[in-house]
This record gives sequence, structure tokens and C-alpha cells, in this order.
Amino acid sequence: MALTEGHAVTGRTDREGGGPGARSSVLLLGGRSGVGKTSVGHEIHEQLSQLRIRHCLIEGDNLDLAYPPPWEHGLAERNLAAMWANYRELGYRRMIYSNTVSVRFVDALTAAMGDDPLVTAVLLTADDATARRRLAEREKGTALERHIERSDLMARELERTVSGRVHRVPTDGRTIADIATGIIDLTGWATEDREAGAP
Repeated sequence: MALTEGHAVTGRTDREGGGPGARSSVLLLGGRSGVGKTSVGHEIHEQLSQLRIRHCLIEGDNLDLAYPPPWEHGLAERNLAAMWANYRELGYRRMIYSNTVSVRFVDALTAAMGDDPLVTAVLLTADDATARRRLAEREKGTALERHIERSDLMARELERTVSGRVHRVPTDGRTIADIATGIIDLTGWATEDREAGAP
């Protein structure tokens, strides 16, 4: 599986996501806390739904949200494999997957999907001031400082470790709708439908 620059298209696709043998596609959204992953992911979902493009949205943070954290058991990948198998059985071929570090673990996540998907990987970015303002809008009390510290550290870590082939998409001073529209363009999903002659 190769990480693509933007998108690649194999075979015929349509608004239903292609036939039983159609190759799947995944959009990986990563980024620091406060960058807007959840909001952007849901806006992409809304825009694709309006275009009647068949897809699913999975929030990776929920796949192994437990205490103590079960990281050593690969639970997120196991749960992703089970969920995607269910979606795939129902004919879905496009997935939006949102998680802070998803763009660092492209191989592991696509291996869990099990069907050699075409990949568009996007690292959402925001400066410290923007991320802190957004975190302050949703976090209260002592948790806020902890989230800010972790967000600042993760931003540096992601910038240092994420492949240069991953799309960097700034979110500072932009509307959620504008960001989502640009990312949909990167996937090529709407273009695939037009080329396939979908209504």
C-alpha cells in the first residue's frame, strides 16, 4: 500500500462507492488537540452526504477509549477491522478516519482495513494561540492546562515525525466549511463520481 499524493483511482466508482470488487479509499485526518479534527470530519460528512456520496465516518479516539489504556493490545486496530468489515459488507468503500496520530500510522491502519485502500492523509495544523483558544471553548477547570500542554507537545511531535507526503492543511482563520471542501477536493471522491457519470 502506497501513501498517495491526493488520490488515485482504480476501476469504476459511483455514488454508491463502487461494486463488490471496488477498491476502497480512506481519508485519514490527524492533528493536535484543538485543531478541529472532529468539526472538520463532521463537516466533510455533511458535504459528502449532500452530494449523495456513500461513505462512513469513524472517530478513532473512541476505538480504545478506556482506563487503563489498552494500547499494547492494538485494540484500536482490532476494533477498526471489525467496524470496517461491517461497513464493507454493506457496500461502503470510502472511510473518513479521524485520530490525532492517524497520519503517523498509515500502514497499521490500512492493514487493519484489510483491503489495500487508496489513501489520502491530511495533517490539520493550527498555531498555538488558535489551538489554545479552541481548547478553552470546550475544556474547563484543571483539565484545560493539561490539554494545552499535551496539544503543544503533540504539534511539535507530529511536525517532526509525519511524512512530507502527508498533506498539511492549515485551519487558522478559515471556516470549517472551507477546510472541508478543500479536503474533499484532495480525496478526488466527487471527481470520481462525475467521471463515472453518476447523476
